[in-house]
Amino acid sequence: MSITVTHIRDFFTEARQSSQARHRDIAENLKISEGELIAAHVGAFDPAIASKLSAIRLLPSWSDIIESLEPVGEVMALTRNESCVHEKVGAYQNASHSPHAGLVLGGAIDLRLFYGQWAFGFAVTEETEKGIQRSLQFFAKSGEAVHKIFLKPQSHQLNYDAVVLRFTDTNQSTGITTQLKSPVGAELLDADIDIKGFQRAWIGMRDTHEFFALLKQFKLTRTQALRLAPPDFSNPVDLGAVTELLIAAARDAVPIMVFVGNVGTIQIHSGIVNKVVTLGSWLNVLDAGFNLHLRHDHITSAWVVKKPTTDGIVTSLELFDAAGETIAMFFGERKPGKPELYGWRKLANDLIVENAPPKVETCVA
Repeated sequence: MSITVTHIRDFFTEARQSSQARHRDIAENLKISEGELIAAHVGAFDPAIASKLSAIRLLPSWSDIIESLEPVGEVMALTRNESCVHEKVGAYQNASHSPHAGLVLGGAIDLRLFYGQWAFGFAVTEETEKGIQRSLQFFAKSGEAVHKIFLKPQSHQLNYDAVVLRFTDTNQSTGITTQLKSPVGAELLDADIDIKGFQRAWIGMRDTHEFFALLKQFKLTRTQALRLAPPDFSNPVDLGAVTELLIAAARDAVPIMVFVGNVGTIQIHSGIVNKVVTLGSWLNVLDAGFNLHLRHDHITSAWVVKKPTTDGIVTSLELFDAAGETIAMFFGERKPGKPELYGWRKLANDLIVENAPPKVETCVA
């Protein structure tokens, strides 16, 4: 770190007292990562150090930590990226992992966890105006937050304390060493893509999860793939489509799925949304048990996408920022083996209008 731990702690305390600034914003003002901000407070639980925030470094046993959380009961799970925050209240039930990823399938809490991207974890305690706030916070090698878990008043704190004690690292040194994020690879020219082969492969999909493999096989970025999709399988729509969609889904009580992710985690909400509110540059869902906060001014492109599966076409609204990074994806609520909801498909198709932005189309031979 190019600045001292003392400066980080003092700046943090002042920022929280004067404006209740968010951790992410404080770190940005200090020109450090959020992980570095938290790591600077390891050891701050020492009474000799005046700090309203303290952190305990955790062992890098990520899957074991997550799979130990069920006895803690109901908590708030938070996953975000640069443009969207996804908050969900529930319990960490039915957690498991494979060599490639972890799962939490607890009903309300629905997660895909890519532990290979997790590098640092902390148990964080902060004195706030509303009382003591306890959380587990996990970060990538870059110091970017990949997932956070906040205790609620109804959480079982003794069980939480037992988890923290079990996974406390013997190394409680202050600070972390971060790495720069890997640069996004340059997009190939369309002329260098086997477009016809890609379109045939798209039409031949039998599961939405095959899409990522297609991107790798044909060396495509996600937005390039949507641009070069078979005709009628991908349509650009107005940048305000997500607002229209959420309002219509709430009005018609159409259950949806909301996917928000980053390099280390994808968090999913399934169900009906109710209270959709725009406040300044933020589009919000403010429901009991589920909050979504989306920077609609960060949306650079929006697409209604159709992927073939053994259960029929699956339709999504997908949002991207200026760098081509996925902000959020929206689907109709569905289970494997069940066709897509008619009400959802109609809402999505209604977004496809004649004056939508032009799209390059190349027919399959």
